[in-house]
Amino acid sequence: MDAAGPLENIRVLEMTEALAGPYCGMMLGDLGADVIKIERPGIGDQSRHWGPPFVQAESAYFLSVNRNKRSLELDIKAPEDLAVLHQLVTRSDVFITNIPRMTSLKNAKIDPDSLRQINPRLIYAAISGYGHSGPKASRGGYDIIAQGEAGLMALTGEPEGVASRFPAPMADITAGIYTVMGIQAALYARDTREPGVGQFIDVSLVDSQTTWLTNIGGSYFADGERPARLGNAHPTISPYQPLRARDEVIIVAVGTERLWERFCGVLGVAGTLMVDPRFATNQLRNQHREELIILLEEILRTRDAHEWLEDLIDNGIPSGPINFPDQTLTDEHLIARGMIVELEHPSLGVIKSIGNPIRMAENGPTYRRYPPRLGEHNAEIRAELAADSDAEENR
Repeated sequence: MDAAGPLENIRVLEMTEALAGPYCGMMLGDLGADVIKIERPGIGDQSRHWGPPFVQAESAYFLSVNRNKRSLELDIKAPEDLAVLHQLVTRSDVFITNIPRMTSLKNAKIDPDSLRQINPRLIYAAISGYGHSGPKASRGGYDIIAQGEAGLMALTGEPEGVASRFPAPMADITAGIYTVMGIQAALYARDTREPGVGQFIDVSLVDSQTTWLTNIGGSYFADGERPARLGNAHPTISPYQPLRARDEVIIVAVGTERLWERFCGVLGVAGTLMVDPRFATNQLRNQHREELIILLEEILRTRDAHEWLEDLIDNGIPSGPINFPDQTLTDEHLIARGMIVELEHPSLGVIKSIGNPIRMAENGPTYRRYPPRLGEHNAEIRAELAADSDAEENR
């Protein structure tokens, strides 16, 4: 059941729901941490009930972000269960929560100060919509709110259309990834510096989503102009977008002048478009993008997509199809890379999830535990605590 990983001696208490926190916990579990998911008795993580689709009584949503964890039901409003949580804190390295208000955390006696008084080495990671400082602190927030607040949603969609939410919860996933990074950095700092104490990590969905503005923000800081919605076009590179072939749309990314020359060679326009002064440099191609795309698509429409892709790829030009998820999730390359995880569940059979993209020469991610049933490890974890207490008393 347990295989060595870089975080194999790290215990994580994950008291989160939905996606950002569970995703963070799952990534840490993939890297070998013992992740105990604290859930409300009889209810559990709210995402257990989000669907359809369901696999029997379990939501596909929950199953997608909760492997490599053990489930423990605790009602922290009950003194005896809060005592169990505090006992676990003394034996843990990381505590993750997504309760957005510090007052609620303090009232429940699970705020950073309270838990780090119990265990000064504890890394306390808080994920919330807006963070725990600043004028919007303590506001509730979901992924779609963060996408709107962070400036990406306004730029997503066709130029003449309306703002569009990115279909996957990228603010949640990004916050989960940044929290993993923060936790790992804090663990390293704790274990390599005196006096070896933990710290508080504050990650917000809005902050995390805002990092996606990196190059767009750079342009705004340079010229002060509001970025335009460009649809599938790139703001500073042309051609770098979907283009229509005879039967389907393909993606072409011509990011250098050398690639532009090769691209023109494949299309058979080395003596025409390539020497056209309107398209002589990337800057000029950006200025004349609309004219360029019309001319390119006139040529591409003479052959089917797979024919163009074969030639483009053979000539080292970054290009590819626009896949639907079912095509991606059955792609032989991703399967060969181990990106589709299969775990045997005792009541659901084989369940699949998206793998961890980190590749390590040694001690990389492992997939040891199926997503737990609610409270599945209640007795096991309580027995471990009792054994630890007995051992301490007998010293």
